[in-house]
Amino acid sequence: MTKKTPDNQKIIAGLEGLALKVVMLEEGDLPGLGDFLNHLESLQKLLDAETTAEAVSLFQQLEEVGNKLILQEIGPAAKAQELLGQGVSLLLAWARDRKFSTDTEAWRSYCRFSQELGLGDTGEGSAVSEEEAEAEPEVAGAPKEFVWEDQELTANFIAEAREHLEGIESGLVHLEQAPTDLTAINAVFRPFHTIKGVAGFLNLPQIQDLSHEVESLLDEARSGRLSINAAIIDLTLTGVDALKEMLDDLQEALSEQRPPRQFELQHIKDQVKQLQNQDEAGVQVPKRQLGEILISQGELSSSDLSEALEQQKAEAGAPPLGEILVKEGKVAPKKVAKALVDQLIEEKGGEAAASPAGAEGKAAADAQLPPTIKIDLAKVDNLVNLMGELVIAQSQVRQNPNLQGISDPKLERDLAQMSRITSELQMISMSMRMIPIGQTLRKMVRLVRDLSRKSKKQVELFIEGEETEIDRNMVEAIYDPLVHLVRNAVDHGLETPKEREAQGKPPTGNLWLRAYHKGGNVVIDIEEDGRGLDRERILAKAQEKGLVQPGEQLTPSQIDNLIFEPGFSTAEKITDISGRGVGMDVVRLTIERLQGKVEIHSRPQLGSRFSIRMPLTLAIIDGLVVKVGKERYILPAVAVRETLRPATSDYFTVQGQGELIKVRSQLIPLLRLHRLFRAGNGDIHPTQALVMVVEHEGKQRGLLVDDILGKQEVVIKSLGGSLQNIKGLAGGTILGDGRVGLILDLAGLFSLGQA
Repeated sequence: MTKKTPDNQKIIAGLEGLALKVVMLEEGDLPGLGDFLNHLESLQKLLDAETTAEAVSLFQQLEEVGNKLILQEIGPAAKAQELLGQGVSLLLAWARDRKFSTDTEAWRSYCRFSQELGLGDTGEGSAVSEEEAEAEPEVAGAPKEFVWEDQELTANFIAEAREHLEGIESGLVHLEQAPTDLTAINAVFRPFHTIKGVAGFLNLPQIQDLSHEVESLLDEARSGRLSINAAIIDLTLTGVDALKEMLDDLQEALSEQRPPRQFELQHIKDQVKQLQNQDEAGVQVPKRQLGEILISQGELSSSDLSEALEQQKAEAGAPPLGEILVKEGKVAPKKVAKALVDQLIEEKGGEAAASPAGAEGKAAADAQLPPTIKIDLAKVDNLVNLMGELVIAQSQVRQNPNLQGISDPKLERDLAQMSRITSELQMISMSMRMIPIGQTLRKMVRLVRDLSRKSKKQVELFIEGEETEIDRNMVEAIYDPLVHLVRNAVDHGLETPKEREAQGKPPTGNLWLRAYHKGGNVVIDIEEDGRGLDRERILAKAQEKGLVQPGEQLTPSQIDNLIFEPGFSTAEKITDISGRGVGMDVVRLTIERLQGKVEIHSRPQLGSRFSIRMPLTLAIIDGLVVKVGKERYILPAVAVRETLRPATSDYFTVQGQGELIKVRSQLIPLLRLHRLFRAGNGDIHPTQALVMVVEHEGKQRGLLVDDILGKQEVVIKSLGGSLQNIKGLAGGTILGDGRVGLILDLAGLFSLGQA
């Protein structure tokens, strides 16, 4: 049972903060080490007389390691910093249980690290037998008996690490274009460092090991000892791919409650060493000596410096000057650390290489970020559903016949106020499910880079509208369609550099990804300035496959939409990029399931644009409520082009083709919803009703209805298992009077009209 004394609670909270400081500690981060030692010192003051000897010894050893790191007396630094993390974890376990167990893998691992670094005895249980030492693997790997440190933290780490890796991929593509940009190098370096630190804290040694290997390569570039080139970029991306695979396995291991599997990392380590050995021509900048800096800061006199230098010459092994000054009591360790930081800053020409983002700058940046909390997505979905019910209930109250007959100004004001509050609550609840689409768009950066290399084309990618928000469920669903469209844009749309130059174009093709809001919808454009769609070739291929009958006349838009037919492809040969005739039909089907549509705009030799239009959310749509007989149906407003009452001269019947309506000199097939759904008078003449012109996949139809009752936002409800597969119906909703209205599915209606 944990002893809940005030001091013990402070120690636990302090150690948790100390653990975070170790996680974020970079190699050579002297300000961070100084902060760590200050924090450790304040915790030591809280120790009481009952504190176990092992815990006291551990506190003292961590202080010793921190001081040696500052004075650069211990190496390798990465292993020493890992020892700090292990030590803090052991202290946390002691503080929570008020007992110290030396019969654990964590303690034995700490003792091994301590001995490898040449530190003193760590206390009882520190000795490791020769048999145990020989049994330990030389490479980093999972312990024999793997124990999850914290499953919730591990799950959060997986999600955050994946975001870091996506940011790394985007940063690497930019870095490839600007290899000397130190800001870009740091932007790629820091996520690796964060992944490494958290992985070490969570006892995930292979992820930590791989992150450290790639991080060390980038650190060489930050310090100017390596020049960024294609080989470094490729190897870093290889490391990213390996980390993604390890995170996927970690996710499965977490759900299956098994240890993570071991990966072969030696080939990446060998490549890192090879690259590090290839380029060691970094220029070293002369730096002021430590003693000179201390004197200039008023921390040391010239006579004390001379005495220390004489002592340094006399002692065997020539210990560092800082160590001598601290031992002799001439300068405090913190002052030596500060002087070493200043020395590094001067060496880097005014930039603190040891700490790319200063503590003050980081604090200021953090202060600008709004506070956030993590909420289970199921709770958000439940809130959205309840808000939908509230909107329906509020509408029912307003349309209650008993209330409508009451003439009371105060009641009207109260109902209007309730309506405003309900609408605002609905908007806020919906916004909680919305996330920026930029994360998905940035995934295309790596894809375009790899595709351009495989196809030997030069492609420049432009991303616009990353801040555009969309329902998180739709963000995940839209990823595959985007991948297919981007692949086709690079493979089919853009020409090779020679072909472009022959047409008077620059050798580098342009590809744009844009996201924006328009008319209550989210639109994503995939546009390139390539060759455009070859309509003659598409039409010939469609006729060959029997998709178009000989002599059948199609508009350019209808020809373009033929590429969405299953199995359709104009590729002359199959490649690992495209040409298998799958993909574009998947694009259309996926977008239709999201209640959206895809449009094509193409011009020969000027390029093509694919526009994906989707609702902001899958839970609510803008709909037009129409009356058909005694029933009411909802049509998605985005699909309705116009509404008209046809004249007698505009109505035709053609044998074998059914009924047609003439709209702007074009004949459009007429669908009678009365007959399709057996609702009311199916023989009503079109001139006595309304025709709603709707469009789907470039085709138009006229839907015959009795009346339009209005436009409103409707909350989509599932029809249940027995009704969800009925053609022509996409779902249902509860209208203001409590009755159910069915939401129409245009794809199903069009197919019913052809039956």
